[in-house]
Amino acid sequence: MTAVPAPAAPELSAPPEVGLDGGATLLAWLRRMRDEQPVWQDPQGRWHVFRHEDVQRITADPATFSSDTVSRLSGGERQPPGGTLLLLDPPRHGKLRRLVSKVFTAKMVTELEPRITEVATDLLDGLDGDRFDLVEAFANPLPVIVISSMLGVPPSDRPLFQEWADSLLTVNWETPEGAEVLGRTVTELGAYLQQHVTERREREHDDLMSLLVRAEVDGERLNDEDVVSFAALLLLAGHVTTSVLLGNMLLAADLEPGLLGALRTDRSLITPFTEEVLRARPPFLKVERVPTRAVEVAGVEVPENAMMYLWLLSANRDERVFAEPDRFLPGRPNARQMAFGHGVHYCLGAPLARMEGQIALNLMLDRYTGVRVDRDSPLSYFDNRVNVFGLRRLPLIAARA
Repeated sequence: MTAVPAPAAPELSAPPEVGLDGGATLLAWLRRMRDEQPVWQDPQGRWHVFRHEDVQRITADPATFSSDTVSRLSGGERQPPGGTLLLLDPPRHGKLRRLVSKVFTAKMVTELEPRITEVATDLLDGLDGDRFDLVEAFANPLPVIVISSMLGVPPSDRPLFQEWADSLLTVNWETPEGAEVLGRTVTELGAYLQQHVTERREREHDDLMSLLVRAEVDGERLNDEDVVSFAALLLLAGHVTTSVLLGNMLLAADLEPGLLGALRTDRSLITPFTEEVLRARPPFLKVERVPTRAVEVAGVEVPENAMMYLWLLSANRDERVFAEPDRFLPGRPNARQMAFGHGVHYCLGAPLARMEGQIALNLMLDRYTGVRVDRDSPLSYFDNRVNVFGLRRLPLIAARA
């Protein structure tokens, strides 16, 4: 098939914001784009890909579609921070991932279960009354405390970690003021983590950061920048993924009559329920890639070194893969859902996010006979700029058992 230029977008020149109606307009727009324009160039010159088949193909081919958006879009003038796995390509990506994976193992994640249960229980114990904002009181602090504990951050410094995580998620980096805040936050977090890396090179501790410092594969070790970058990624991505997943779990249960009661009665349903939440409401809207050469996608030619947005939310709602994709059906075959990406960049923290979300939900089901969204209080969604499909605020009303 001969590649042709992408046509103009129908009616809208930008994706609708999530927060206008909880994502309904955005989902309708994505459905139309899948059908009519599976590859679309927006007015800013960026390319958007919507169908599952194309998103999967691109994420499975790092040689043709680079994750190193920093150096490629800057013409080589800037380089991504060392150790930032999300922005690295093979073979460097593979080497660093093997080193990190030597420490961040399935066994290590499984052994965190008692600590996650303890932290979640303490947070629930601290809730005052039967009305609370799930995100502020529970879903946000839970992963930050767990991750800071893993890294060996002193409890007294955890408010700093929460502040940095919140800043990275909420700042409008497209404004001069926001860019300044973002730069300051990244600098402060990096300097803080570097102090801890330096200390652990001098004296071993019993924590993840010490293990990262000592990790070795084929005679190669992580340097300071690698450790700092991975620790920062773990804080931000780990925080966002779990916090948004937990909020989306409670929202999904609220929207389906009787579902929360079924989960309380049969806890084996929580795993398929979690997978359907991840399919229908993936934490991240999209991922980025840059072609290393001119390439054809769905019959459209995309030039070399062009920014591409691969819509995970759209891929997970693709009618070509998932029957009745807008129905919430726990137990459906979900092996092809792409909430955590695909290929060499599949999210390392996926098992941790799943476990944190499921432990938290189990504890809430133990504690409360009923949990519902407080419809008298406004829900607040992240806007598209943040690239998160979830809630910044989720007011709940809970009845204690």
